[in-house]
Amino acid sequence: MNTLNDYIAEYVEYCEYRKRLDSKTLKAYRIDLKQYELFCSNPADCTSKTTVDKFITELHKQYKPKTVKRKIASLKAFFHYLEYREILSDNPFAKLDIRFREAKLLPKTIPFHSIQTFLCTLYAQKEQAKSEYQLRCCIRDIAVIELLFATGVRISELCSLKPSDIDLENGTILIYGKGSKERILQLGNPEVIAALNLYQKTFMEQIDACGCFFVNKLHHKLSDQSVRFMINRYAALAGLSQHITPHMFRHSFATLLLEQDVDIRYIQKMLGHSSISTTEIYTHVSNTKQKDILVNKHPRNLMVVNEG
Repeated sequence: MNTLNDYIAEYVEYCEYRKRLDSKTLKAYRIDLKQYELFCSNPADCTSKTTVDKFITELHKQYKPKTVKRKIASLKAFFHYLEYREILSDNPFAKLDIRFREAKLLPKTIPFHSIQTFLCTLYAQKEQAKSEYQLRCCIRDIAVIELLFATGVRISELCSLKPSDIDLENGTILIYGKGSKERILQLGNPEVIAALNLYQKTFMEQIDACGCFFVNKLHHKLSDQSVRFMINRYAALAGLSQHITPHMFRHSFATLLLEQDVDIRYIQKMLGHSSISTTEIYTHVSNTKQKDILVNKHPRNLMVVNEG
């Protein structure tokens, strides 16, 4: 007789090869489902509504709403799979009320002037490089940051780029996003294209050997953590007190485009969001645009009122 652990292993394999989910999602499923398995003291009760309900209560005691939501989603998807396989006749989620209020945290952005300072620092470091090694690192780092800000790509999407995904002659990049969804983004800024061209020319041999567009000093695929370390280093050199993450370039990309009156539906497409509601959170961040509207376009400005 199969155990809960066996079914979890089957499900993760199903997600990997049939649903083609990415490695990060698979890792999260393994962690979340293993946590549920450890919670179930009596294996016979692991599919009962009572056990699932108690587990969800424990999650709320330990984690923030966003994490709880993810762990519930993992478990719910697993039970749906068991139901689909006809291993489970009664899904415990069928009569469970799992709705809860989740605080909406506004995305953190980098001010325009800070991005400008950050980029200036990058280019200054390139000019001041004292060795061939330092120069090569700066060339790569500039290409990474320019691309992050130019396209608003997720850090995982950037690090996964293959040489064949980037067509600098036509200024296009093919992005493989969440859920294996593809999108093509255009590069419109000459300095961004020049930075990528220089990087590609400088690292051509390492790129060909690695099979990934962005490589580290060991000529392997550049990791998310390396980019985070890179950003922290340049932020310190630029004298920026704000803690900056790769994802904040994505948030800033979206917010600054909104402030330039770009239609939110175009931004949704560029970010690779499935739902417009995900993109709409940026409308709450765009304070500069809001101030411009209220100061310059409010109808009160058209009114002439006599004081006496």
